[in-house]
Amino acid sequence: MMRRSLGRKRGCSLLMVVLTALTVALSGCSSDKAGDSANGSESTGASTEAVTSSADSNAASSEDLSKLIVGIPQDIDALDPHYAEGAGTREVLFNIFEGLVKADENGNLNPAVASDYTISDDSTVYTFTLRDGIKFHDGSLVTVEDIKYSLDRVRGADSGEPLIKQFSKVDSVNVVDDSHVEVVLKEADSDFLTQLTVAIIPAANENPDTNPIGTGPYKYVSNSPMENFVVTRFDEYWGEKAYIQDVVFKIESDSNRIVSDLENGTIDMMARLTSTQVSQLSDQFDVYEGTMNLVQALYLNNAVEPFNDVRVRQALCYAINPQEIMDFVSDGAGVEVGSAMYPAFTKYYMEELNDVYNPDVQKAKDLLAEAGYPDGFEFTITVPSNYTQHVDTAQVISEELKEIGVTANIQEIEWNSWVDDVYTGRQFEATVVGVDATTLAASAMLSRYVSDSSKNFVNFSSADYDAAYASAQATNDDAEKTKYYKECETILANEAASVYIQDMPEYVVLNKKFTGYVFYPLYVQDIAKIRPAQ
Repeated sequence: MMRRSLGRKRGCSLLMVVLTALTVALSGCSSDKAGDSANGSESTGASTEAVTSSADSNAASSEDLSKLIVGIPQDIDALDPHYAEGAGTREVLFNIFEGLVKADENGNLNPAVASDYTISDDSTVYTFTLRDGIKFHDGSLVTVEDIKYSLDRVRGADSGEPLIKQFSKVDSVNVVDDSHVEVVLKEADSDFLTQLTVAIIPAANENPDTNPIGTGPYKYVSNSPMENFVVTRFDEYWGEKAYIQDVVFKIESDSNRIVSDLENGTIDMMARLTSTQVSQLSDQFDVYEGTMNLVQALYLNNAVEPFNDVRVRQALCYAINPQEIMDFVSDGAGVEVGSAMYPAFTKYYMEELNDVYNPDVQKAKDLLAEAGYPDGFEFTITVPSNYTQHVDTAQVISEELKEIGVTANIQEIEWNSWVDDVYTGRQFEATVVGVDATTLAASAMLSRYVSDSSKNFVNFSSADYDAAYASAQATNDDAEKTKYYKECETILANEAASVYIQDMPEYVVLNKKFTGYVFYPLYVQDIAKIRPAQ
């Protein structure tokens, strides 16, 4: 195909003076966080088609194609996969670690460390067959004891505190024999298989936080904080071997340098570029358009004033225009979302929630007056500076809120500070980020809103929500589970837990020396599928 023209902004419906102010504020920025494409309503939430053809890709016969340099926007927050928090970390570790099952690009869960599994009729006992001859990166054979160790570790068998909340349902992990392990649940859960993508690691590895050892197609080499993360192909991998020998994940924290680093060969690939950045690239790159599969929102701290008042949160929802944001930030690309679920979760996604808060300035003003803020108020949006598309979104939001007398100041901070202060410390008023799912279960998105969840960084608290979520978890009937999950989404929308905006477009740029990039319905980068173009 011809390269798609992505550089021209479509018109916003903001007043001309506001548009002028935004143009001045944003024209020097290239946008960099990403999400979903205009095709995001498809069942897998992804497209694997390159926008440009690689038929004329650069001749590479004299070049070393055994090494790929992948730009990533942030540092790795943990080498231990059971403690990794950031989506940017998980997408890298996907290449090193595997669970008993592993998601593919079509959203299927396929056997990985396990070669087969069975689920009891009442969905309380999951039995796995260890894959014959599968090895860890240190050359040792994976054993059923390693599986038991890994799952017991995640469920907090020793500490009593699960590392992943859903593993609190596990009653026991039992070694049946040298080839079989069973996971016994306290209650039925037909979705629990989605949790078993959690990494299997060696029981004998005493330092997984400094020496990560997995079973994936790549093995760990080194990590230089704020510089790079290096892996090499694992030639004893049980599955299809990776094509590229060595991969360097280079940290590109300055989004203004991404285009120049691509052009000068400092990096070969970068995900989540914006339309502006794509339009600045030469024809030596293929641009793949797909979906990020996340929910970008103005996340509000429900525990601080004035956001502890539902009327204030609702007022902001009425004041903000998602389509206007998409028009300005990503040329109209993206899919509007009205709650904490994105379109790739086809049977759970509720498009009708997009209309709960159609833009209505007067209604927003009335709600503020009712809440005791007739003249508006002032607050701070804290945004990770390395995700420019989130910064751009925050700037558009700030302009939109002026229409209802609300002043939103923007504070940009480094990613690690954002994780510590906002996500972990919950010391913030509002933030703009994208929240993704760690598994293919709806609970991966919705569990974080349960009142006592450690991941409930917005401090949302609703007895009705907690009850609906508990009902979803308690039933083994898929239709009932879906009904309760949708009830959860509806509560989030009606109570304006946050100002939901969109599932964002993702543009992945790959030097034409390479090909084979594939999108997933989860936040991962499967480097093993990338190969030399010739």
